[in-house]
Formats: sequence, C-alpha cells, structure tokens
Amino acid sequence: MRLILGSSSPRRYELLAQLGIAPDLILAPDIDESPRKGELPAPYALRLAREKALAVAAGPEDIVLCADTTVALGRRILGKPADAGEAAAFLTALGGRRHTVVTAIAVRQGARILTRSSESAVKMKRLSDDELNTYLASNDWQGKAGGYGIQGLAGAFIPWISGSFSGIMGLPVAETAALLTAVGYPVWRRA
Repeated sequence: MRLILGSSSPRRYELLAQLGIAPDLILAPDIDESPRKGELPAPYALRLAREKALAVAAGPEDIVLCADTTVALGRRILGKPADAGEAAAFLTALGGRRHTVVTAIAVRQGARILTRSSESAVKMKRLSDDELNTYLASNDWQGKAGGYGIQGLAGAFIPWISGSFSGIMGLPVAETAALLTAVGYPVWRRA
C-alpha cells in the first residue's frame, strides 16, 4: 500500500510531516479549477478535492490524498490570483472583514472515496498601501487561494481566526488523520 499525495503544495507535505507521514509518491493532478455557475464555496472545494483524487493514477491498493483550499467572501470564491492586480483586489476586498477558508480533503483507495472538509473563519486587517505593495512585491501571494498564505508574510495581517490553523494552511491535520485511518492507513501504528 502506497500513500500518494496528489498535490505539489509544499505546505501540504509539511503538514503531513507533522503527523509523521511522508508520502511514497507525489503526483499533482491537472484539473480545471473553474467554479461552475452558481457554485457555492464549500461544495466547490469538495468537488475539486474529489476530482483531483480521481485524476491521480494509482493502483487498487494505493491511497490517494488530495485537497482543495478555497477562500470565500460570502458566496464569492476567491481562487488563486492570476496576477498582482487580481491579488491586490482580493486583499483589498478581504481587508477589515471576516471571510471563510474551506479546505476539503478526498482520500481514494480503488473505487472508494471518502471526503471531509474544514471551515474556518478568518479576519484580515485593512492593509496600508505600503503593506499591500510590499506584500505584492514579495510574490508570496502566487499560487495561494485568496492571494495569501497565513503561514507566510500575510500571517502578520491576520489578527483573528476561528477554526483550524492547519486547515487554513491547506490540510487540516485532524480531519486528514481521521480519513487516512478510515481507509486503513496506519497513521498511529508506524514504528
């Protein structure tokens, strides 16, 4: 039985390591992440995690772990910004407001797929022009839903959260451990 991490995210790899788990293989799936018309953030994240898990080539005994992190401002899904202008628009919209971070996990073994999600509330402070421009120049916003990662420079912009810090980072460790245990992966029995 191999554990395949279906993600190229270094944060997800690091969060698995917190559980003492090193995946046997890393295969990042390439899927269309466009939201469907009228799709809400939580169902969107679950759909993407599931589609990613199905897109990873694996043997029948292999366990595939995939996740999707979505930042939502109300019903609006803030994906990975295409450029610095879009990142600035996202960060400005999030400033001074609470938003939701949904991370959905899918674990597949053969035809069996289990899913779970974690929802956290996050408040970002209003950014000054200097803060915004310095952050954008760092390029830390690239490849991150909503244009920020709480574990990086943007952590200084987050005075309050309610929920899972690891979920906001991209892989809620409690939910991940539960799903891996449910499919028979020895999370707590390794020597």
